[in-house]
Amino acid sequence: MTDGPAETPAQQPYLHDLQTTVRAPVFGLSGTGGALSGRGVTGVFADDRRVLSVSDLTLSGARLTPIATELDGADTTHSVLVARGLGEDGADPAVWIERRRVLVSEDRGDGLQTLVRETIEIRSASRRSVQTTLTVTLGCDLAEISVVKSGHSPGLLPAEAVDGGLRWTGPGSQSPDVVLATALPAPADVDSENGRLRWPVDLAPGEVARFAIDVSVTPTGTSVVLGTDGASVIGDLHVDSGDIRVGRFVERSMADLRGLELRDPTAPEDHFLGAGAPWFLTLFGRDSLIAARMLLPLGTELAAGTLRTLARRQGTKTDPETAEQPGKILHEIRRAPSGHDAFGGSDRPLLLPSTYYGTVDATPLWIMLLHDAWRWGMPADEVEKLLDPLGAALAWMRDHGMDDAGFLSYVDESGHGLANQGWKDSHDSIQFVDGRIATAPLALSEVQGYAYEAAMSGAALLDAFGRPGADEWRAWATQLAARFRARFWISDADGPFPAVALDRDGKPVDTVASNMGHLLGTGILNREESALVAARLGSASMSSGYGLRTMATSAGGYSPLSYHGGSVWTHDTAVAVQGLARAAAEGVPGAAEAAGTLIDGLLEAAAGFEYRMPELYAGSPARPGGRPTPYPASCRPQAWAAAASVAVVSALVGMRPDAPADIVAFEPLPGDAWDALTVRGFRVGTDALDMRVDAGDVRILDA
Repeated sequence: MTDGPAETPAQQPYLHDLQTTVRAPVFGLSGTGGALSGRGVTGVFADDRRVLSVSDLTLSGARLTPIATELDGADTTHSVLVARGLGEDGADPAVWIERRRVLVSEDRGDGLQTLVRETIEIRSASRRSVQTTLTVTLGCDLAEISVVKSGHSPGLLPAEAVDGGLRWTGPGSQSPDVVLATALPAPADVDSENGRLRWPVDLAPGEVARFAIDVSVTPTGTSVVLGTDGASVIGDLHVDSGDIRVGRFVERSMADLRGLELRDPTAPEDHFLGAGAPWFLTLFGRDSLIAARMLLPLGTELAAGTLRTLARRQGTKTDPETAEQPGKILHEIRRAPSGHDAFGGSDRPLLLPSTYYGTVDATPLWIMLLHDAWRWGMPADEVEKLLDPLGAALAWMRDHGMDDAGFLSYVDESGHGLANQGWKDSHDSIQFVDGRIATAPLALSEVQGYAYEAAMSGAALLDAFGRPGADEWRAWATQLAARFRARFWISDADGPFPAVALDRDGKPVDTVASNMGHLLGTGILNREESALVAARLGSASMSSGYGLRTMATSAGGYSPLSYHGGSVWTHDTAVAVQGLARAAAEGVPGAAEAAGTLIDGLLEAAAGFEYRMPELYAGSPARPGGRPTPYPASCRPQAWAAAASVAVVSALVGMRPDAPADIVAFEPLPGDAWDALTVRGFRVGTDALDMRVDAGDVRILDA
């Protein structure tokens, strides 16, 4: 027995106290004062590798104390550090540093691309001249993102002195990665052994000394995504409301969405959203599709780019190692295979190929987005070009996705892929009410709703474009709904509800979970069933006061800090809000009230997170005057969390377009909590629609 603490195995780094900047595919995570410590996950990353892992400042004769760090847009951090003990005559600070780190994308013309620009301004308000030495310590390890996520670090690369800065060269004899840090003015001293740049500083009263450091890298040549070079296809949205939280949520989210925007290297005209920073800044089928669907009110360009990018990579063969199947839409793409140690009690190390198809829901979600983009005004010729991928996606549901019981289900056949392949993809996300983990193959409830809507949506598209098979798919959907009603609906002490899943034995997994919220609006529920779901979603066991819990507090496995077992996910709440708003428009009792409760909870959480909503946060109950508790490893920003702001506004307005029929209907959410709502930037096709909602009435504003 030892007296000291046991050796702790490597763990996924926490993110909650870090500032994240993003200009996809580059992102940075910094600590207080903009510091990059070389520990944990801090650093600047590009193409899934860390190109800058240490950036630290010192002033001789002073102790630097950070007093402010804030984001400026999505790509810039601004920090203020006081130089304690330097030039002071009393308690007031006399010398301070203003530090900005901006993510950029500039071609140097020498084979390198500048990705980071750091500026350092030393300001003096002292009554006397101040002499000091500025030292900037830099380091680079070129660690792969999967290694960093696993809690490991390969150690810093040796630096070499170059004119005006430092250079690091990665391993490999052929075309190794190169990272170059160049400073202006040139440092007086370059200490390559310790990665230090030094400048003498002599400040007269009121003077400012300015320094800049650019960090440039060699492009990998194996990038699977491209940045946008500042050109976004996401439309502008401006919202004014009596509730100031709505507009602030939208404003912050729009900056983050553009920061997460990417392009397809094989067709750079096609844009999509990377799922989130730091772990998921690439194409993710499910995430990119759901976020694009939420953003349809701002135009169809992002949806069209997402659809085409995924269609180019649609499955063509059966491969258990990658989970590819003909017609299937992928889960994620990476520059290289990614390996992760076992986490959270799972005994399954994860090894995912660079192109991975382990998702049961991306394929129906692709179909649903194509249909909805068509309704929102995606040009008919663009839709028509995707009808063959549509046919392949529909066929995948019928020929590959269905189990013997007639439900879309999944099981990992590789032994090293994702154990769960719905949006709740952690190993313990699907639990019985007593806490036992359900065993795959699993048929998730929400996926059956997606499949129903996808079949009906596919049928509508086939009819509209003169393709055969529409009646077959409507019949298929009707039969699926009947099976779902017979097998998924169960009861507890509070009455009937849809089970979260059926396990490998066909037994309903009897936990009350947020998955049921995704069923609303798919068409698989009737009016009475929708009312039962609405009542569950609005109950105290599911609604935390900050949004919708992933699992009811009554479940044996509930924990407010469980990834999928009691936390609140921003997008999950927004999806439920959209379904409830649709149900309210159809007169479902209790739906409007539940939607209002969840919207207010989301906005309260948004205020607590300074309107940059995280991927998820704790499901602890809201307290008067309190703030939501972060989930410490949550990504922030996350595409579908930011897109949730638009989903909330869309639910409040209740805009229901049918562009092919030249019809736009409005069914605003009942209630007066968000009256005096002015929305500028919604679009149907090429037509902009600005509107004002008051007392349930929608008035179109003049341009």
